[in-house]
Amino acid sequence: MLDITRRSLIAGAALGATSVPVLAKAPSRMPSKWDLTADVVVVGAGGAGLPAAIGAADAGLSVLVVDTNYDIGGHAIVSGGNVPLGGGTAAQKKHGVKDDPDTLFQDLIDWSVNEVSGMPDYRYNDRGLQFALSRNEAQTYDFLVENGVPFVDKKPDNFGAHATGLSAPRENHTVWKKGQSLESPAAAGGTLLMRSLEASARKKGVRFLLNYHMDEIFREGMKKYGKGGRVTGIAAHYTPTILPGEKKPLQSFRTNGNVTLSGKKEITVRARKAVVIATGGSSGNVLLRRVYDPRLTKEYACAAEEWSPQDGSGELAGIAIGAALWGTANQTMDRNGTLRKRPIVGVRTNYIRWTPQSPIWKKVKYTGLLFHSWKDAVVVNQTGRRFYAETEGGYPNGTKFGFYKDGKPYVHGDWRNTTRAGFRPMNYTDAALAVNEGSMPPDFASGPQWVVFDSEVARKEHLKDGLCDPNLFFKADTLPELASKISTSTYSSWKMDGKVLEETVRRYNELVAKGSDDDFGKKGMKRKIEKGPFYAAWCTFPVHDTYAGLHVDMRCRVLDWAGNVIPGLYCGGESAAGSSQHGLGRCMTEGYIIGKDLGES
Repeated sequence: MLDITRRSLIAGAALGATSVPVLAKAPSRMPSKWDLTADVVVVGAGGAGLPAAIGAADAGLSVLVVDTNYDIGGHAIVSGGNVPLGGGTAAQKKHGVKDDPDTLFQDLIDWSVNEVSGMPDYRYNDRGLQFALSRNEAQTYDFLVENGVPFVDKKPDNFGAHATGLSAPRENHTVWKKGQSLESPAAAGGTLLMRSLEASARKKGVRFLLNYHMDEIFREGMKKYGKGGRVTGIAAHYTPTILPGEKKPLQSFRTNGNVTLSGKKEITVRARKAVVIATGGSSGNVLLRRVYDPRLTKEYACAAEEWSPQDGSGELAGIAIGAALWGTANQTMDRNGTLRKRPIVGVRTNYIRWTPQSPIWKKVKYTGLLFHSWKDAVVVNQTGRRFYAETEGGYPNGTKFGFYKDGKPYVHGDWRNTTRAGFRPMNYTDAALAVNEGSMPPDFASGPQWVVFDSEVARKEHLKDGLCDPNLFFKADTLPELASKISTSTYSSWKMDGKVLEETVRRYNELVAKGSDDDFGKKGMKRKIEKGPFYAAWCTFPVHDTYAGLHVDMRCRVLDWAGNVIPGLYCGGESAAGSSQHGLGRCMTEGYIIGKDLGES
C-alpha cells in the first residue's frame, strides 16, 4: 500500500486518460487491501475539486485528487473563466459596488424573477445551501486570489452570468490565455483559472492520480442498501488517452506530485477522513439526464465531451451507498444554461471550436464552421421542416443587473417582476425538442437539427474542405440529393424526404420575396437560398450544465434519503444539487466550503 503523506514525493509523470462512463457498482465488502491511502480523496480535478483539495491541504491534511482525464481542469478549464461571486467581495468594494451577504442571499431565493421562457430563476433553490453560498462567496474570492488566480482588474459585471442575482454586478473575469497549447487545451478563459489553482495545489503538497475513473465508493457496514457507517474510500480503473495514430498515452502538462502505478488496471484508494465527489455532473449520461428531462435522447451531445464527458459517475456511486437526489426542478424546468444553441456547425460537440494546436486535436479532428449567416439560411429538424426563427438565440435571459427589459428597476420580491421579463411562448430548444413526424416510439426522439444554406453563403463564410465532420456535413447539387445525404449520418434515425426539404426552402424563398416571415417571425431575411451546390451542417444544440444531483447540507456533506449525513462523504459543483446558478461561482464556493469544513471538523 502506498500512503500519500504531505511530505512524500512520488516521482514520475502520469499517463493519459480518456473517460469511460461506468455505472456505479452495487455496495460491496471492504477491500482486503488498499493500493493508496490519504486523509482526503477528491474525485475530480475541476472547479469544485481543486478548491476543496487546496483547502484540505491548508489544514494540514494529506490529499489525493483522482481524475479520469490525463490532465486536470474538468469543464472549468475549457470554460470562459467567468466567476460570479458576490456578497461584498474585495473586487466589489474596490470598484464601489454595494453588496453584502444578506442581499446576495435574498437575491438567490427571490421567487419573483423569471427568465424569458418563464422559468423562475431562483424559486426552486435550496434555501439552506444558498445561505451557505451567500456567507462564503466573498471569502472564496479572496481564496482564489491568494492561490494565484489572475482576475482582470475591472468592475464586476454580469456579462456571462446566469442566476447570480439582480441587486449588484457580481461576475469576475479571469485573464484570458490565448492560443491552444499543452497549457490551454481549448484556449479558453478558464485556462489560467485552473492552471493557477493546480500550481498552488501541487506546491502545497496535493498529489494527483490521473487516468483513473472512479467506479465505486466504499462505506462501512453496507449490509443493506443505504444503511451503513463511514465512507472509507473508492475503487477506480485505469483509463489512458491514446490518440489515433499514437502509441503512448497523453501526459499531463505538470507532473510534480503525480502518482504513478505502472498502469495497474484496478485499484482501491483509502480515505482516512473523507471522500469528495466533484465529478462534474451528468450532462453526458443519457439515461441519468433523462431522469430530469426525458426529451434529451442520445443524439444530443454533452458540451465539451471530448475533454470532460460528465458521465454522472459521482452521483451514481453516491446513490449506490444511499445518497439522495435533490433539486430536480432546476434541471427539469428549462434552466438557462442546460441547453446551448451555438454558432459552430458541422461538428457534434459544438461548444468549443478546437484548433490543431490543441493536445487532443487528433481526437476531435475538425474545427467546425463558425457560422454567422443565420439570416440567410434555414434550420430544419430531422424531417426537413423549419421549426423556429433561425436568428433567435437559445435561452435568452430576460433581465440583467438592476433592470428589466422595460427599463424599470428590479425590486426584490415584487410580484410585478414575474410579468416583466418579456415571456415567449416557446424557446428555440423547446421547439427543436418537440415531437415531429419523424419521432418514433419508444422514445419519440426529436432528432438532430441541420442548418441548410447555398453556395453564396458558403463563399461568404469562407467554407474550406476539412473543417467539418463528413458524418455531420453534406454537399449536393440539389436539395433532394442533400436530404438523401443527410439521412446517411449515423445520428439520423429518420430518412429525410427530399420533397419536404425542397418545399421548406421554396416556402422560405417565398417569404423572403414577400419581406415577412409569416411562419416564424424571423427578422433580417435578405436573400433566397437558391444557388447550388447546397449544404447541410449539424447544428444540434449540446447539453451543457447540470443543476440537479446529490443532496448536500450547508457544509456540502452528502445526505441520505432520510436526511442524515453520510459520514465522510462530501459533494460540490455540478454533481451537487440545490443551486440554479450557472457554473464556476457555485463550484468554486462549494469547493471552498468543503475544504474549510474538512479543516475544521
